[in-house]
Amino acid sequence: MKYFLVLLSFLIYQFGSSQSVEKIVLDEEDETSGYYLAVVPAENKIEGVLVLLPGFGQQAETIFTETQLHKEACTNNILTIGFAAGPRLLLEQSIQEKFTKVLQDVIERFSVDKNMFVLGGFSAGGTIALRYTELCLEAPEKYPIKPKGVFMVDSPIDIFHLWDGFELTIKNNSSEIAVQEAKYVKDLLRNRYGNPKDNEPAYERMTPFSMRSERTGNEALLKDIAIRTYHDVDISWRLQNRNQSVQHQNFVATSELINRLLLMGNDKAQFIQTLGTGYRSNGERHPHSWSIVDEIECVEWLKAVLSQ
Repeated sequence: MKYFLVLLSFLIYQFGSSQSVEKIVLDEEDETSGYYLAVVPAENKIEGVLVLLPGFGQQAETIFTETQLHKEACTNNILTIGFAAGPRLLLEQSIQEKFTKVLQDVIERFSVDKNMFVLGGFSAGGTIALRYTELCLEAPEKYPIKPKGVFMVDSPIDIFHLWDGFELTIKNNSSEIAVQEAKYVKDLLRNRYGNPKDNEPAYERMTPFSMRSERTGNEALLKDIAIRTYHDVDISWRLQNRNQSVQHQNFVATSELINRLLLMGNDKAQFIQTLGTGYRSNGERHPHSWSIVDEIECVEWLKAVLSQ
């Protein structure tokens, strides 16, 4: 606690080269979501804002060890913001409010245009970024920004599909690590929100997309926005290391989302497929990693989106 009080305004520390990360504390009581990180371009020449969210349970700092997006953005005069939602898979009300306060502070502190934001996130962070984007587009008067684009890095955007996959993993009981993850997340969701099958309305409010919906759902809000989803489609790795087939994968739901958007006429909806690109910063091979994003190409896309 004392550590956070000392850092009430800024903490600056180096990540190599001339770039630095500023830590802005808004709530010293919350050691995960009560602050955000900012990588500011030289001489405060800000031409846009990239907001990144890490995966489930991760701190904002992990973003800058797993990807170089912030460095590439910085050299292109784009401010990068890192914010963590903590141990959450969905955009619940409390995180929605904290995220809104962070974005309000970014606009005021750095004097940036609310229309010059792109959101992105890894895993659960991408799910939350996507749902927040939908809310901004649905009720712009209630939110501080109007995002121009959003991207997800192997994110589970359909909570119902994720739940069904976990149930199948537990039933098969083939991979110890996969079964442990499935049981842990199912228990967390059940304890926090109840069983999705018994509490569909609550889950539908928080999940950005549902494949099984017979009517057009939240995806209708995305029909005019630039959107990308990134995946290392290494099915062989999943079969060999997790005993999981295609039906378990996050790209099943995201490919359906992109297809529905294309059918709506959104020519800015993209499914980015890679193979063998997923590696953690410690060298571990894993398709579920930030590294599947080509940072240089992504920032070029980001600049094009912001210029529209």
